[in-house]
Amino acid sequence: MRRPIHWWVTGLVLVSFCVPAQARYQPPTCSNGFSVDQELALGKKAEAQVYQQLPVLPDANPVSQYVQQMGAKLVVNAPGYKWPFNFHVVNAADINAFALPAGAIFVNLGTIQAASTEAQLAGVMAHEISHVVLRHATCNITKAQKKSLWYGLGSITAAIGLGNGALGGLAQQGIGTIAGLDFLSMSRDAEKQADLLGTDILYDTGYDPRAMPQFFEVIQSKYGKGGAQWLSDHPNPGNRVDYVNDEIATLPRKTNYMKNAPEFKAIHAKVATMRAYSAKELQAGAWKKDPEYAKGPAGAGAPAAAAGDTLRVLSGAELTPSRSYQMFAHQQYTMSYPANWKLYGSAQGEVTVAPMGGVGRAASGGTSSQVAYGVVIDRYEPEQKGVDMATATHQLVVGLMQANSSLKQVGGEEDVRVNGRMGKSVEFTSGSPLSGNGSRIAERDWLVTIARPDGSLNYLVFVAPDGSFATLKPTFEGILRSFKVK
Repeated sequence: MRRPIHWWVTGLVLVSFCVPAQARYQPPTCSNGFSVDQELALGKKAEAQVYQQLPVLPDANPVSQYVQQMGAKLVVNAPGYKWPFNFHVVNAADINAFALPAGAIFVNLGTIQAASTEAQLAGVMAHEISHVVLRHATCNITKAQKKSLWYGLGSITAAIGLGNGALGGLAQQGIGTIAGLDFLSMSRDAEKQADLLGTDILYDTGYDPRAMPQFFEVIQSKYGKGGAQWLSDHPNPGNRVDYVNDEIATLPRKTNYMKNAPEFKAIHAKVATMRAYSAKELQAGAWKKDPEYAKGPAGAGAPAAAAGDTLRVLSGAELTPSRSYQMFAHQQYTMSYPANWKLYGSAQGEVTVAPMGGVGRAASGGTSSQVAYGVVIDRYEPEQKGVDMATATHQLVVGLMQANSSLKQVGGEEDVRVNGRMGKSVEFTSGSPLSGNGSRIAERDWLVTIARPDGSLNYLVFVAPDGSFATLKPTFEGILRSFKVK
């Protein structure tokens, strides 16, 4: 299996942004070539890349926790699809912040140091939340080119994740030769949309929404046009204060806005004593030797964490599961797996479980991890609400086969029950990332979908080379028997 099935879904119908009726500002919907699942996958991969190239404070750091708490308050009032937002602090001196697809938001320490009120900092964060809600990053990729998801991944990590200045150059060195990154810079129209939607988010959270454009004006007056990294990555649409004030005038009047809080004063005093890295120091990479910084997203790793491993053909004891099993509790389900297998992923997203050597880079090359043995588990949301699970499963199968020409269905979509829940079982043949005698080894993939209470599906994809599938089938069946939807 070349990628967890989550990553194959390049041919499925798109879920476009739609502002709910109670939202005041309703921006135009942009053309987007990414499904929600694809955007989640892209954001996850890009987030892991950011941790490799920037000093991100650990989640346990008091400054990180403060920003996370602020972000949690703001996203309650973010309209549209409920992306899995998470917030982080980068120890960088530049006044900047950036949002990756699907909700990972990074705020530079320099931004927190420069904000004079909590409302100003909240304005920066509401602006970035709006870029996520409006799906500006993946809309930009869609507009600019029709190349593969992986081209988009490299581009977004370099241009959005790390800026277009010195850090952008550093990112390109780390990712490889990638051309045409300019299209990932936000347009002035996108900036205005993020300002206006951010205004509503700020207002609904109780902050003075005028603090957002005021902070941008402070940056420009202090550094000049383009003098701060923020202004390079977020071009000023012009008349920010005017059009935000026009938006505020449409909102019910409030007499008391929240501008500051005791927590902000304490954190602001703390960050004032912290030394942030300059862009030049970041490029030199000295921070990488400091154990203070997080090595990756909390709980992350599937399957990118195995990127240093090399796939190999397994046999004998390597395919023999441990007699003892360990339990894994996900937000959506619980399951058990052999104690001598490794789990990649988190309790919130996609999970891969595999024997050692079953996940990694193919010996033939490539920069991304692949799955040759194991099981990939994730969630699929049908194209239309209210369809039955058979229809949803068929949509998933059709999309997978359209996206992967080597994937061939074997037999029909058979009924199964998994711990009392309705499900479907579908088998495929494909080409393994492993090679033998100069050609790709044949692979078998077994897809099992299970109905969830909300109408979506959990699915498991069991993967092995054709010659090893029968050996692993009892282990796969044991994992399936243990799987319980929450």
